[in-house]
Amino acid sequence: SSLQAFALRLGPGQELLGALKDFVDQNRLQAPFIITCVGSVTKATLRLANATATNTDEVLQLSGRYEIVSLVGTLNPEAHLHICLSDAEGVTVGGHVLGGLEVFTTAELVLGEAVGLAFSREMDERTGFPELVVKQRTTED
Repeated sequence: SSLQAFALRLGPGQELLGALKDFVDQNRLQAPFIITCVGSVTKATLRLANATATNTDEVLQLSGRYEIVSLVGTLNPEAHLHICLSDAEGVTVGGHVLGGLEVFTTAELVLGEAVGLAFSREMDERTGFPELVVKQRTTED
């Protein structure tokens, strides 16, 4: 699949996940993913690694100033993103992004799209979560 790249910058107060979903919708991207992101946030809502399909309450609400150390994932309609954040002492925390990522100073992102593919999610009975399904894009898409 060929690659198409997009760059965008989000400013103070913008909600990162919602802005990314809007960008994907506006550009009709079918197989989008994050290539890189740098920036900072003042809030974040993360699901931690101990969460399961039957115990989804392993959620961490962060408030303060955090550097985005890493942000990766796919941006199909049910986005699947993981983030690593660093606080003022350099202590890191990470998890599955549930939302509430409020930009502090900036978020500079480069997104990619696998042009010949289409991403979707289907429930996987083994994991209890909707998992990534990758298909070849048809000529009608």
